[in-house]
Amino acid sequence: MTPSPRRATTRASVALAATLLTASTLSGCGVFGSPDLVVYNAQHEQLLDEIVPLFEEESGLDVELRNGKDLEMANQIVEEGGDSPADVFLTENSPAMSIVDNEGLFAELPESATASIPEQYVPADRTWTGFLARSTVAMYNTDTMTEADMPASILDFADPEWEGRVAFSPTGADFQAIVSAVLELEGEEATAEWLAGLEANGVIVQNNLVVMQSVDSGEVDAGIAYHYYWYRDRQENGTDSDSSALHFFGNQDPGAFLSISGAGILDSSENKEAAEEFVTWLTGTEAQQAMAESYALEYPLNPEASLAPEVKPFDELEPPAVDVAALNGPQVTELMTAAGLL
Repeated sequence: MTPSPRRATTRASVALAATLLTASTLSGCGVFGSPDLVVYNAQHEQLLDEIVPLFEEESGLDVELRNGKDLEMANQIVEEGGDSPADVFLTENSPAMSIVDNEGLFAELPESATASIPEQYVPADRTWTGFLARSTVAMYNTDTMTEADMPASILDFADPEWEGRVAFSPTGADFQAIVSAVLELEGEEATAEWLAGLEANGVIVQNNLVVMQSVDSGEVDAGIAYHYYWYRDRQENGTDSDSSALHFFGNQDPGAFLSISGAGILDSSENKEAAEEFVTWLTGTEAQQAMAESYALEYPLNPEASLAPEVKPFDELEPPAVDVAALNGPQVTELMTAAGLL
């Protein structure tokens, strides 16, 4: 018996509804419309929002950025383990990379991803690579201080003569990376003494931007931060930097520490080919120069790329030699907690 037109229409409608429901369910599960690459990003969100579209256009791949903070995202990846949806992990500071690496969760990078980065910024086992750097600096108020008044070492800021005169932000991953360098270079006892001195004599503020503002306003004479905050403000309008200058410690002092931003591919990734393509692109000259020309003003690690000339040249920084894979975030947290800074 031939079905009536009305019954045929009803059956077709039911079939269409079922198809749409199935498609909707599958899409929600990531079968339809899923990205080619999921990046857990703890680097600056604005920077990645600026450069990832360049990679997408060039590669034809769709990248999903999930943004967060260094240590939080590192610990999330450890908790997720082999079930992590992340393909690539990017950080501001290398101690977060070590947390993931120490759990054996990174895959070895292809040579193409590390070939353009100097070997001191790549762990020996090539489980991740550096791709950007920030130089530790001291900002000082030019109405009350001169370059000659600045200490020879960042460790001197713990001395009583600096009581109430130096600002820093201990709760951020930026400062904790600096502490990790002091720990690696000077040892646990000296680091604990330095932190105790900073707790007694320093002025704790909310973040590095407030460090810069406190120095510029004259609330404090000096502050510990990274170079790009000051250069970025000068480039924009100078509102928070017009009464301050930068002091670069140099001489391989812990205060000349370069904090390295890292990129690694998760061993659990089901999109390793795309992940390798992305990290290789990230360390290549095109992406490195694009980042150098971005708002961020962080140092590219590929020698073929460079920042604008108004930023102190990378080859003049004189940083201490630090094993990027040895910086110990958890021990830093313990020491800072014991000193009353966390």
